[in-house]
Amino acid sequence: MIYRLTFSCEEGDPNFRRVFEADPDATFLELHEAILKSVDYPDDQMTSFYLCNEDWEKGQEVTLVEMDANFEYDNMVMNETRLSDLLTEQGQRLIYVFDPMFERYFFGSLKEIKAGTMNGVECVESKGKAPKQLKSEDPLAGLNSKGGEDFDLSDEFRDELDLGDIDMEGFQDLSFEDGSMF
Repeated sequence: MIYRLTFSCEEGDPNFRRVFEADPDATFLELHEAILKSVDYPDDQMTSFYLCNEDWEKGQEVTLVEMDANFEYDNMVMNETRLSDLLTEQGQRLIYVFDPMFERYFFGSLKEIKAGTMNGVECVESKGKAPKQLKSEDPLAGLNSKGGEDFDLSDEFRDELDLGDIDMEGFQDLSFEDGSMF
């Protein structure tokens, strides 16, 4: 058998799409590595896969490294979990979290299960440009040490921040050099 998985993204290039063919005995780690290679992302983030229902609600998580167990689901790790352990039916959905800080992900689907054999995971179709892996928005960009008016916040955060709520006086004496914080 060969699994045919398709991934897309709602942000950036509307033509973005990656299609992979995989041996059902391949691991989620092999799929993770193939995805990163196909979009030219470095392997330096705590990425995860989640199985999803038809409404894209997250279910079982498969993590890059072992994490504390979630009481609702077993702790599954990419290098120990085969695709066939969780993906058993055509049409199943999953998401791949590529930016854990801002919860950005690729939407995936097991589009086809077909006859044949292969080893590992291979990207067989690559269309469009992938979004940047990490957002660089910093909600405190432009904050000066005196609490002045040179804030340069993105519009997303500007409406939520009341400058009167920030007491800058207490931050001036903060030092992490002597280890007294920990």
